[in-house]
Amino acid sequence: MQGLDKQPVYTQEVDGLIFLYSEALQEKYLASRRNLLGHEKVLELAMQAGYRTLLPLRFGLIVRDWETVKRQLTMLQGQGLQRLFAKLEGRREVGIKIFWDPDAELQLLLAENRQLRAKRDGLLGKVISVDETIAIGQALEREMRSRQEGIIEVFERTLNPLAVEVVENDTLMEKMIYNAAYLIPWDDEEKFSEEVEALDQKFDGRLRIRYNNFTAPFNFAQLE
Repeated sequence: MQGLDKQPVYTQEVDGLIFLYSEALQEKYLASRRNLLGHEKVLELAMQAGYRTLLPLRFGLIVRDWETVKRQLTMLQGQGLQRLFAKLEGRREVGIKIFWDPDAELQLLLAENRQLRAKRDGLLGKVISVDETIAIGQALEREMRSRQEGIIEVFERTLNPLAVEVVENDTLMEKMIYNAAYLIPWDDEEKFSEEVEALDQKFDGRLRIRYNNFTAPFNFAQLE
């Protein structure tokens, strides 16, 4: 394996824990897409090689010597690290990101909601007040929010029972309506992916689902 700057990856034992590391050739590493992908690739290769239970450290962490690691991490957080390893044993992280097309969803909403469509059509071609404009905009916004929440509820109802733990993250762009990570038993991924596929078919092309079935457990490796 190669780490950043194409440096070979080594292992180091510290207080009963094995650290993966490579030599840093820079004082600081930017969190660029290229660097982050390189960091993630090392972790994925380690898991593929059979080291399923690992704790990803913060990207760009640079230490001068292993005594610093002992003093600032393993001696202070040894019990917390062991609890995390116990929690993650036999489990893996998978992730779901859901995207929709707001314009297409709005058209579907108007096609399905006769009352709202009639209200909007009744204003077409007329000179309307600011209050009327705000009112119809708020009504559409409420219905779109309800539509979004309904989609999310279907995913939560289907997928959450399959997970040991769920973390819901912020959406990263306007078209993304849901962003969640699931901690599941390692051997249950096939069943989980089948449920994701069934949800995709259920919504019949309305959504774009990005499913990551193999990643280091970033969302569940948090020290208390």
